[in-house]
Amino acid sequence: MSLRIAALGLLAQHPGSGYDLLKRFESSMANVWPATQSQLYGELNKLAATGLIEVAGVGPRNRKEYRVTDAGRAELVRWVTNPQDDPPTRSTELLRVFLLGELPAEDACKHLMAVAEHAQAELTRLKALRDSREWSDEDASFYGRAALEYGLRLCAMEADWARGVAEQIGRRSR
Repeated sequence: MSLRIAALGLLAQHPGSGYDLLKRFESSMANVWPATQSQLYGELNKLAATGLIEVAGVGPRNRKEYRVTDAGRAELVRWVTNPQDDPPTRSTELLRVFLLGELPAEDACKHLMAVAEHAQAELTRLKALRDSREWSDEDASFYGRAALEYGLRLCAMEADWARGVAEQIGRRSR
């Protein structure tokens, strides 16, 4: 996924200025695809230059409000409906696990317990995020919560998995 698609998607949900988009990004999309202010503003300029978004109006202090064009909406739909175009998934964490046999069993267990602790901390953070928001029946809220639920389940599974593998290593090394 790219920042281009993330910005395009948020603007498709609701037009806004770069500042508005940044605030919405920080409260939602940043959990999936983090970005800095300069990256996001740079992407807005690129999207406008390619005709995927346009300036809908200019407000005080030359504040530009952007909206998605028909071409932008078509690009967003094309991307959402073509997951086969995604690059292959790479996981540095799973590569580390694959190579844990190169460490003493005790160090491998410590690594996996650190993975479990990190996943548990992220689970706690995501639960707090879920509980701090008011969720509506609007599409953006519904699908945002669905993405958050995926993260919650993934973190819970990762913590459980890492603890289980660490236990298995402990049994093997006895």
